[in-house]
Amino acid sequence: MSNFIQECLAILQQPDPALKAKLALNLRYNRTCELVPVAIIPNHPARPKHIKDVQPGKVSKRKWGSEEGRLALLHAIAHIELNAIDLAFDMIARFSCTSPISPDWSSEFCEDWLRVGQEEAKHFMLISSLLAERNMKYGDLAVHGSMWDAATSTMDRVDARLAIAPMVLEARGLDVTPPMIKKMKQAGDIKAAHILEIIYEEEIGHVAVGVKWFERVCKVLEVQPKSHFKSMVSERFTAALKPPFNTEARSKAGMQRGFYS
Repeated sequence: MSNFIQECLAILQQPDPALKAKLALNLRYNRTCELVPVAIIPNHPARPKHIKDVQPGKVSKRKWGSEEGRLALLHAIAHIELNAIDLAFDMIARFSCTSPISPDWSSEFCEDWLRVGQEEAKHFMLISSLLAERNMKYGDLAVHGSMWDAATSTMDRVDARLAIAPMVLEARGLDVTPPMIKKMKQAGDIKAAHILEIIYEEEIGHVAVGVKWFERVCKVLEVQPKSHFKSMVSERFTAALKPPFNTEARSKAGMQRGFYS
């Protein structure tokens, strides 16, 4: 019988982005799978050696008026989606067998984050295919690692990880993606706009999964979710939460205004 946690770890340890996404999409879970904790979970997921990691201010500019600028934006989105794959499977490997995720919840936790990870893999493949059509591939431009900084700062607590990864980072995606879709359409890039629409709709569900599990954990910890969220953000996230907020999409995800206002 396979150890599902070990299979999630294999995804984190796969350096090739396309193979990582394929492993994620091919992974299956049912409630007969074993959930055996692994001894060591890497602090950083594997990446190809040729990827150039730079400071955030050093990445390629993303000017909407040119094809080059739009490609830089799509490359940045591919990088975000690749990190999101690893965040989902790190969530399973690191926290599915630890308190306060009770044994009664472990299977549901794995099912939820597997779905999130597989949708992130689909998003990465969609963007990668679009880049390939335009003679580009992931890794052709420099990237920055600030998104994974949020993972390293929350490795010790599932409530912190849930607050920062889905409820800050992915929720921010709900704020910024609709304007990107609009600008892609204005530039005549309908195919890119359509892919961003797919990503946007599914990211609402990802934020909802984060809110669901954060509120469950808060109940076990006997803390008030909104105030505890703000405490986690203040303690573990280096930037402030800044408007404008997409209140409609956040509400669809169950993230009430009191969390972020």
